[in-house]
Amino acid sequence: LFTNPADFEWAEDGWSEEVKAALMAVAQAFPNPEDINDSPETAPSKRILGIFPEGTYSKPEHGPLIAEATGITAIRAKCPAFNAWVAQLQAWGDSQTWR
Repeated sequence: LFTNPADFEWAEDGWSEEVKAALMAVAQAFPNPEDINDSPETAPSKRILGIFPEGTYSKPEHGPLIAEATGITAIRAKCPAFNAWVAQLQAWGDSQTWR
């Protein structure tokens, strides 16, 4: 979800310029969004919950909206491991050997 922090505006109740700035700071501190997931204590979801005011961000409610707003093309462009995984799934889907 850190591919484009501006897309967090879908979490309307907690959205503010301060929240946007904090999300941008996290995104800019790492080479790509995948590197943000560096430990269980600082996982992206924990960071997000720590940035939004309590009770205003819901991962199951807002996560899909944010991901949809960002789009898979942008996510794949910024997340090399995710892109490789999706490419492998596509290759398997194109393969005739599994049928």
